[in-house]
Amino acid sequence: MRVVAGERKGMPLKAVTGTTTRPTTDKVKESIFNIIGPFFDGGIVLDLFAGSGGLGIETLSRGASKAIFVEKDGRAFQTLQDNIKKCRYEEVSETYKTDATRAVKGLIKRDLQIDYIFLDPPYRKTEYYDLLSTLIENDKLSKDAIIVCEHAVEVSLPSNYGPYQLTRQETYGSTIISIYRSTHM
Repeated sequence: MRVVAGERKGMPLKAVTGTTTRPTTDKVKESIFNIIGPFFDGGIVLDLFAGSGGLGIETLSRGASKAIFVEKDGRAFQTLQDNIKKCRYEEVSETYKTDATRAVKGLIKRDLQIDYIFLDPPYRKTEYYDLLSTLIENDKLSKDAIIVCEHAVEVSLPSNYGPYQLTRQETYGSTIISIYRSTHM
């Protein structure tokens, strides 16, 4: 695993040991950013179920101004922190070792607008996709936010979350990437 592009291009990232997390492969990561935009002019990233932090770190490398990482698993959280430090992104990163539902409750209380969300919960935990609706209902997404969901091919996500429409789906083996964008654009 490595940072694919941007200011930290080529930087190797540690993967989480064991089988509790599924890191997004470099090929899939590259494809995601080819779809949502190769580079960014600022913006806040929310990487729920961050694992080793590959997607959030990639977004920072490509120009996002801040990333919020949420990871409950202890080993994954330590790997995440190590990767952020290695990439020298401590100043623009917030890390929370907590459950995604609790993290979203905390985010709702803050004055912020999220521009990019990466949501990759454990494949059997489809109820976590409801967190998108919670964030939208509490006006936590910018009007042109981009939502990227990674899920098993057996999981069908809705055609929209509020004003954010499913605009593209790509299949990679047993994984589907679903991308939502605002219809207000």
